[in-house]
Amino acid sequence: MNVTGFDWDDGNWPKCGKHGVSKAEIESVFKNTPAIYPDPFADEIRLRAIGRNDDGRFIFTVFMMRNTDSGDLIRPLSARYMHKKEIASYERQKET
Repeated sequence: MNVTGFDWDDGNWPKCGKHGVSKAEIESVFKNTPAIYPDPFADEIRLRAIGRNDDGRFIFTVFMMRNTDSGDLIRPLSARYMHKKEIASYERQKET
């Protein structure tokens, strides 16, 4: 994949921003090498990313990939800060 940027518009940004996570924070999660998993609940191909923003705070993001003439774009669909229990569970799973 040749990821060249992010696909933001009025369709996805309001849903991502409603939980207080900024565009810059969401983009930093992908810059900081998140764990990527398939999203088992979607009717279309979606992925989940768990990672940290530049301040070290854990963020959970659901996204899709969009293929364009200029390369592949990450299209975030939803993002939120993770709760302490989720972080603990994620950290335990990483250890095994």
